[in-house]
Amino acid sequence: MVMHALDRKLLRDFARLWAQALAIAVVLACGVAALLTSFGMYQALGDSRDAYYERNRFADLWAPARRAPLSLLPTIAAIPGIRTAEARIEGMVTLDLPGREETAVGQILSLPASGEPLLNLPLLRAGRLPEPEAVTEVAVNAAFAAANGYRPGDRFFANLNGTRRELTISGTVLSPEFIYTLGPGAMMPDNEGFAVIWMPERAAAAAFDMEGAFNSLTVALYAGASPAEVIDRIDTLLDRYGGTGAHGRDRQMSDSFVSSEMNQLWTMTIVLPPIFFGVAAFLVNMVLGRIVALERSEIGLLKALGYSNAAIAGHYLMLAGLTAIVGIFIGWGVGAWLAHGMAGLYARFFDFPYLIFQGSWAVYVVSGLVGLGAAAFGALRVALAAARLPPAVAMQPPAPPRFRRGFSDRLMAGLHLSQPAMMILRSITRWPLRAAASALGLSMAVAVLAAASFFNDAMDKMMDVTFGQANRQDAVLIFTQNLPESALDELRALPGAMQVEGQLTEAAILRNGHLEKHVGIEARRPDADLSRIIGAAGGVVTVPPGGIVLTARLAAQLRLAIGDEVEVAFLSGRRETVHLPLMATTEQYIGLGAYMDFETLNRMRRQAPQISLANLTLDDARKAAFHRALNDMPALAGTAMLTDMRRSFQDTIRQNISITTTVYITIAVLIAVGVTYNGARIQLSERARELASLRILGFSRAEVSFILVGETMVLALLAQPPGWLAGLGIAWAFTQGVDSDLYQIPFVIAPSTFARASLIVLLTALASALVVRRRIDRLDLVAVMKTRE
Repeated sequence: MVMHALDRKLLRDFARLWAQALAIAVVLACGVAALLTSFGMYQALGDSRDAYYERNRFADLWAPARRAPLSLLPTIAAIPGIRTAEARIEGMVTLDLPGREETAVGQILSLPASGEPLLNLPLLRAGRLPEPEAVTEVAVNAAFAAANGYRPGDRFFANLNGTRRELTISGTVLSPEFIYTLGPGAMMPDNEGFAVIWMPERAAAAAFDMEGAFNSLTVALYAGASPAEVIDRIDTLLDRYGGTGAHGRDRQMSDSFVSSEMNQLWTMTIVLPPIFFGVAAFLVNMVLGRIVALERSEIGLLKALGYSNAAIAGHYLMLAGLTAIVGIFIGWGVGAWLAHGMAGLYARFFDFPYLIFQGSWAVYVVSGLVGLGAAAFGALRVALAAARLPPAVAMQPPAPPRFRRGFSDRLMAGLHLSQPAMMILRSITRWPLRAAASALGLSMAVAVLAAASFFNDAMDKMMDVTFGQANRQDAVLIFTQNLPESALDELRALPGAMQVEGQLTEAAILRNGHLEKHVGIEARRPDADLSRIIGAAGGVVTVPPGGIVLTARLAAQLRLAIGDEVEVAFLSGRRETVHLPLMATTEQYIGLGAYMDFETLNRMRRQAPQISLANLTLDDARKAAFHRALNDMPALAGTAMLTDMRRSFQDTIRQNISITTTVYITIAVLIAVGVTYNGARIQLSERARELASLRILGFSRAEVSFILVGETMVLALLAQPPGWLAGLGIAWAFTQGVDSDLYQIPFVIAPSTFARASLIVLLTALASALVVRRRIDRLDLVAVMKTRE
């Protein structure tokens, strides 16, 4: 009977406070949904990757070489720690696709002469794998086939070492090596213009002159084996055959991108949800505190009737718990919906055969417990305070606070403020902790909005540096091997070629003590205008002869300062090691970069000036003729059309940012509504008698409303600077969480971003306060004046 009465009171209180409870529940739901989405997708992506890798035997190590004999394979397989070693043939080719004007690029991988591959097993999606004896049959990656509308039986042309050959698609496949597929020089996947092609070993060997040889090695290790030791042994064996250094999954392009995305999701998991749970805890504390203050006499009566302290505390904790439960269920629903939406987004970028998103009950339980914990944390102090109230004290009105005229009062009098304005400021200065807590809650809305909008500014900066300043060419031609610089004369004769500049790239290991990094050292002429090196200050950097320039991130990873000496071990040719001083650092957001003077690098390599690739600007009217000419160029390994890449990069990023920004604007608005609405309702309940008195004394509705709305807006204005600082902190945490060798998000926020965040929060706060203000018009002045203080 006792608990039944409290239960009825609990339900009545919850029904009476439904609007305030819903505002709190929605904020809490944002935290639950953010946790469920980010951690759920982190778990789904990790589970999907691990299952795919295991079922399709994803390799642990890769080792490229120029031309190694197959007779070396048993020796490699005998290295301690190696479970499986498989040799294969790789090569880049240009493709002529029916109906496509631009040149496409393909990466050919050989299939074993008998049986299926031991490692990196392709997963058949349609058709069949090519017959081992077939010369023109190939399988292609499913994304390329889908983007071009190809089916088994369709044909296209490839330039195989200068020979134009028609190839027939026997099937489409997926591969754990190409979950994220990038062509040479590309920054975004281009499924229409880049193909992964699986060709029978005999046909691939004939095409690339690899009979009895291989140029690519994949290795699987036993559990507990040391990758570093195995890599050293493999490098020693392949050194004489043009090996450029074995590497693990950390340098495998596809796996690196998937791992980077998982790091971003983990950063979201630890950064965003605590903000929502903290705001929700504050709101619970604020609302329950006012309820307990208004129900002092009821609490005293309940205790006089025999209710225990535990029952009283449990009652208010259960009120917070009911609110939390509503928020948790809303969060679960929204989180599941967002997670499935993100799964569809990932399907556009990652080629998984399946995405294991089971909605693990553990994720739901954890998010629910955290939500309940946040509500309990906010309610605990208030509930204990209610339980500790002695019945005799609780039955009496609280003692009025004691105020005295202070500095702020004298300052307001000196400023000749109006009475309503002075009332607003007195309320804030005499209850500073409550005012600070409300401002802090609103500042979190500003912070979330500023941090979300920061991606726009970061992408603008990245686009400007990457495409506007550093890479200004229309096309990049990548050669199968280094060519004499004189080859540029032939490229200048290509149809539509306007500017042509060469660039040399040499694979090397940079070392500083025990720290080392595999990089490609780039060199171009000092007067190069199409591909430039941009310094940290934004100016063009010319590499001095006899030194090296590194990107700031690479220098930091190697713990190098300007003037320090860098050990450079070249991985091709004579494989010499030199020591060079670090002359400067540069700004680069995509990849890691190392740069040398063109003449210096060629001299160190003891060769006449050579180039690895060419940068070109094109006449738009003659692009079709340009691409037709490329189809007959035998030394071409690949092309990258920077104009298309720039457009694709911008469109994709903008679309994703637009979705993200919309979500975060909604979240920020919900936080602002929750804080402002509850704060205004509490002010109205506390000051209803005061406001009614002012109406009786002759103050207009507008003047009385100004007191209520004005205090809310002053707190909202005070919340802006802390919100800007918190937004900077969240944005910085995001940049650190997603920083990798693949890319870096620049830490830059434009003033307009802060202005936009502040405007949205201020307008939301004003709208919420005005909703509460309407209750002033409905005040029963006589009834309010009869209420006991």
